[in-house]
Amino acid sequence: MPLEMNREVFITCAVTGSGGTQDRSPHVPRSPKQIADSAIEAARAGAAIVHCHVRDPETGAPRRDIALYREVTERIRDADIDVVLNLTAGMGGDMVFGSTERPLPLKEQGTDMAGAAERVEHVRQCLPEICTLDCGTMNFAEADYVMTNTPGMLRAMGAMMTKMGVKPEIEAFDTGHLWFAKELVKEGVLAPDALVQLCMGVPWGAPDDLNTFMAMVNNVPKDWNWSAFALGRNQMAYVAATVLAGGNVRVGLEDNLWLGKGELATNAQLVERAVTIVENMGARVIGPDEVRKRLKLTKRAPLAAEGN
Repeated sequence: MPLEMNREVFITCAVTGSGGTQDRSPHVPRSPKQIADSAIEAARAGAAIVHCHVRDPETGAPRRDIALYREVTERIRDADIDVVLNLTAGMGGDMVFGSTERPLPLKEQGTDMAGAAERVEHVRQCLPEICTLDCGTMNFAEADYVMTNTPGMLRAMGAMMTKMGVKPEIEAFDTGHLWFAKELVKEGVLAPDALVQLCMGVPWGAPDDLNTFMAMVNNVPKDWNWSAFALGRNQMAYVAATVLAGGNVRVGLEDNLWLGKGELATNAQLVERAVTIVENMGARVIGPDEVRKRLKLTKRAPLAAEGN
């Protein structure tokens, strides 16, 4: 199919993620203040959307603590610069198996399984414009770790997100995830004008070669909005590839720690580099107000703390 370049591009910054990167760079934020400050700096650099996880402020380990999400949300909402908030809802489906001969019982360390309502409770309370919906179960790079998102779980979570008025960002790590996302739209679980993030180069999902990338792109319905990213050294190459293929872009420390060989990046620097690439291609970087109009988003304050 002929390429149709996107000339009005929004940039998402994935601020910190949940991977074990906290000790590999001093720029990976841990505390709610650090995460919010880094997100705000990314917004100043040109990111229209910030995608946030939370971490243990001391160890940097991934957490699902609602109080941490609330503090990040409130700090970003109180900032003197506007940005669309996208909170992860991808945690709570982590299974770590035992040995290959005795896979059960599951290992306690690393296993974190929660029900649908618990997995989206921080979304209900914080009311971001967007939250993620990882649209499939997948083996990750670790030997015995599986990210689990069953069809039943995804239907339940997607329905809750839609009822909350928070737009799900479908995280697609392979073509089958797009297939199921289209089924969720067909069933009415998700709205027809869906939003999808193509996740390239995540072991062991879709590899980040261009043939696979275009197979993913060609499986996105024409009336959906989409973005894409690649991990590590190909992050900036995929900024250009995605714009050329008609999409929007994602950069950030969740996906890549480096600005160049031997040079650790900040989130703001990665966004600045992406802005330069997009503008040098002749496209325009759009801001949060235009993104809200395009994606039909509503900016809301978090719910009052329950019990007050």
